[in-house]
Amino acid sequence: MRRFLLLYATQKGQAKAIAEEICEKAFAHGFSADLHCISESDKYDLKTETAPLVVVVSTTGTGDPPDTARKFVKAIQDKALPGDFFAHLRYGLLGLGDSEYTYFCNGGKIIDKRLQELGAEHFYDTGHADDCVGLELVVEPWIDGLWAALTKHFTSSRGKEERNGALKMASNASQKMDPVKPELLHLESQVELLRLDDPGRKDSEVREQNAVNRSQSSAPPAASESSLTHSIPPLSQASLNIPALPPEYLQVHLQESLGQEESQASVTSVDPIFQVPISKAVQLTTDDAIKTTLLVELDISKTDFSYQPGDAFNVICPNSDSEVQNLLQRLQLTDRREHCVLLKIKADTKKKGAALPQHIPEGRSLQFILTWCLEIRAVPKKALLRALVDYTSDGPEKRRLQELCSRQGAADYNRFVRDERASLLDLLLAFPSCQPPLHLLLEHLPKLQPRPYSCASSNLSHPGKLHFIFNIVEFLSTTTMEVLRKGVCTGWLAAVVAAILRPDTRVSRAEGGTAPAPQISISPRTTNFFHLPSDPSAPIIMVGPGTGIAPFIGFLQHREKLQEQHPDGHFGAMWLFFGCRHKDRDYLFREELRHFHKRGILTHLKVCFSRDAPVGEEAPVRYVQDNIRLHSEQVARLLLHERGCIYVCGDAKNMAKDVNDTLVEIISKQAGVEKLEAMKTLATLKEEKRYLQDIWS
Repeated sequence: MRRFLLLYATQKGQAKAIAEEICEKAFAHGFSADLHCISESDKYDLKTETAPLVVVVSTTGTGDPPDTARKFVKAIQDKALPGDFFAHLRYGLLGLGDSEYTYFCNGGKIIDKRLQELGAEHFYDTGHADDCVGLELVVEPWIDGLWAALTKHFTSSRGKEERNGALKMASNASQKMDPVKPELLHLESQVELLRLDDPGRKDSEVREQNAVNRSQSSAPPAASESSLTHSIPPLSQASLNIPALPPEYLQVHLQESLGQEESQASVTSVDPIFQVPISKAVQLTTDDAIKTTLLVELDISKTDFSYQPGDAFNVICPNSDSEVQNLLQRLQLTDRREHCVLLKIKADTKKKGAALPQHIPEGRSLQFILTWCLEIRAVPKKALLRALVDYTSDGPEKRRLQELCSRQGAADYNRFVRDERASLLDLLLAFPSCQPPLHLLLEHLPKLQPRPYSCASSNLSHPGKLHFIFNIVEFLSTTTMEVLRKGVCTGWLAAVVAAILRPDTRVSRAEGGTAPAPQISISPRTTNFFHLPSDPSAPIIMVGPGTGIAPFIGFLQHREKLQEQHPDGHFGAMWLFFGCRHKDRDYLFREELRHFHKRGILTHLKVCFSRDAPVGEEAPVRYVQDNIRLHSEQVARLLLHERGCIYVCGDAKNMAKDVNDTLVEIISKQAGVEKLEAMKTLATLKEEKRYLQDIWS
C-alpha cells in the first residue's frame, strides 16, 4: 500500500473533517494515509519523512495559523534551520480561509511559504478554499485531483525509490518532478466520474440512487420552482455523483441519571474559564433604532482575569432552550433528555483513528450536551446530508437529500442550505421521514464555539471592571417557515440582562437590587494583537463604525488616564472615523466622545450618518471611507511621514474592504505611485504592525 503522511491544522474542526475525508477516500484509490493533527509532533517526523506529505490548514483570527499549529509554525520558523532542511520533502497543501478577510488563507500560506524556503517541493499545487462562497467549490476538485498527483509521484523514479525503501535522496535536479496542477487533472477526474457511474460497480450508494431514481416515476407532478425539499430539471433527472458514506464510529448509551447539578464550567476548554457577575447593563440605542446595541459591564475584581485596551475575550454561551427542546422533540428523545450520555467507539468501525469527541464531556445529560457542547445551529455539511440519506425512508425525500450533497446539486446546496443558514433542525423538519440515530448527530455536529467580543474599556479607567458592547443579531429564517431568529450568543445575553436593564431610563445597575446579579462565563483570547503603539507619541487613526468603536473607547479611556499621570508627556494625535445610521438613534458613546474631544485626548472626531437626510446642498459623507477620503492629505502624512498607526475594527465584508481600497487610492494619489506600489506600501504597514485590523463577518 502506497503510504502518505496526512497532517491537519484545525481551529473549529473544519480542516480535521476534510483531512478525515481524504483519509477515508485514500484506501479506495490504493493509498494508505497516516493521519495526525499537526500538533502531535511525537507521532511524525518531517526531518526523516520519505513519504509524500499532504497538509490541510485553516486560518483563524486575522490571518493566523490555528492554535493547533502554533508550536509547529514556531519550530519551522527557527532562523537557524538551513535552506535544505526539508529538501527531501514532497508535499501538497490545501488552505482554508474566507475571502471576506484581508489575509485570505494566510494560515496555509505561512506554512506553504516556509516549507518552500526550507527546500521542500510541491508534488501537487496548493489549493485555497474560500468559505465565503463555499469551501467545497475548491475542496472537492482538489481532493479528486490528489489521487492522480500521488500516483504520478509514486510512479516517478523518486517514488519508486521510496517504495523500495531506499532512503538515499536523489540530488540530480533533472529528476525533480513538476507539481501536478489541479486544473490539469480534469481528465483524470472525468475518468473517476465514469467509473462512479459504471453499472458493474458494487457500490451501495450507486445501487441505492438508481433505486431512488426509479421510485421518482411515481412522485407527484413537479412544481415549477426548486426549493429546499424539491428540485426541477435538469437536476431532478440527473445521474448523481454523491460523496462516499462517512463511516459511523460512535456507540451511544443513554443511562438514567441521579439528577446531579450541571454547570457549563464542566465543558472542556484549553483556556481558564472565569464566572463573573454582570454589574451593569445599558441600552446605547433608542427603541426605534434599526439595531439594538447593549453595553454590558462585568465585575472581574474577584478574578485574576486581566486585559489591555484592544484585547478581545470569549463569552461561553448556550444554545437557545426552545431550539434544544424542539430538536429533542423531533428526535423523539424528550422523555430521555435528563439521561446521561455514555460514549464508546464502535468495535467494528471503519473510521481510521476514531476517537471520542473531546468537546463532549463524560456522563453529562443529553440536554446539557445539546445546550452547551454542540453547535446545533451549524449549517449541515454535505457529509452529514449524505449520512442522513441512509435514515430517510421516503423515496423523493431521499433523492432530494442525495441531490443536495451531490456535485450536481452544489448550487442548490448553496442556495437552500448554506445561504439560508439552515440548521439540522430545519432539515429534520423539512424531511419528516428522516429518522437519524443520536450517535450520528454526535459524530457530525461541531463543537459549540465561544463568541469573541472586544473589550470596550480600560482597566486604568474602570479598575476591576470589563465593558463590552454588542448588537442583538436578528435574521429572518425561511427554510421551513418564516421565523425571526436571534444570534445564539447575543439573543441569550439580551435575555440574561433583561432583568437589570430598565428601558425607560436606558441604564440600570445590578448592585443594590434584591435579585442576585446574573453571571456569565468568559475566557481570555490567546491571540490579542490590537494594542496601542508602545510609543505614545506615535499618531494613531481609528476607524470603527457601529460596534466597531468598542476597542477605541478603551484606547481613549486609557490615553486619558496616561495623560493625567504624565502631564508633561508627549502624546501623538488621535483621529477617530466613526459612522452610524442615524445621529439621534444609534450614535454610540456620543457624550463620551464629545468629552474626549473637548479635553483634547481625541484630537480629530469625524462622524458620518449613512441614513440621515443631507443638511443643506452638500452631498453627505455617508460612510467612514468617504470621510477618510476627505482627509486624504492628513491621513497619508500620518502614515507615510510620521510613522503613524491605523486601526480598523468592524465588518469585514464591506467596510474593511472599502477602507482598504480607499487607503490604496489615497497612498497612490498622495505619494504619486502606481496602485500596485501603494498596495505594497500597505502590506509593509501591516508587516510593521502599523495597519491593524480587528474584523468579523
